[in-house]
Amino acid sequence: MKIQAITFDVGGTLIEPWPSVGHVYAEVAAQHGSKNFSAEQLNTRFKNAWRARPGFAHSKNAWEKLVNEVFGPASMPPGFFAELYKRFAEPDAWHIFDDVVPTLDALASRKVKLAVISNWDERLRPLLHKLKLADYFEAFSVSIEVGVSKPSPIIFEHAAAKLNLPAGSILHIGDSPEMDIAGARAAGFRALQIHRNPKRPADSGIHSLAELIALFDQLKMG
Repeated sequence: MKIQAITFDVGGTLIEPWPSVGHVYAEVAAQHGSKNFSAEQLNTRFKNAWRARPGFAHSKNAWEKLVNEVFGPASMPPGFFAELYKRFAEPDAWHIFDDVVPTLDALASRKVKLAVISNWDERLRPLLHKLKLADYFEAFSVSIEVGVSKPSPIIFEHAAAKLNLPAGSILHIGDSPEMDIAGARAAGFRALQIHRNPKRPADSGIHSLAELIALFDQLKMG
């Protein structure tokens, strides 16, 4: 079946926190009078807290609990979490990977339908608008809106329904083998993993979205 649409994960595939989660946490903490946290320390704490939550709810309440764990027993001042939550809704807390816009432009010129499938909260759509990425996508399946998260096939089926296409004609791109690749294939999608870390092997995936155009041209004719 020809590929008629491509869906994308967002975090780690299209954008990443900038300069890092820890840098943003440390910056906001310093603005609230807590200057004894380093970006490196907070990055490590964040990674540990994140790994301990495989079924993360991507709600504001879930984020507040995670942030409290990252900062541990330190008593953060009133308004700190609200400011931090707002900070990650702003475009300057994120970096668009260099290969994203050229790839989306090339796919748009080929009249391929594009969509987003992401485990995220209510900040995603406004953020993508601020980053000037939203207009590329015909459909959005965001976990907080759909009510289920990847790797559930339901969120992928939701996207297929919004695109009005059979699952087998859709290719999903993401960086997580569990959330993106296994989840997409369980829903009948084709799937391709992007390995943003150049040290990781990409025998069954790609290292850059720039590789996607040639692959798409081949698959579309298949």
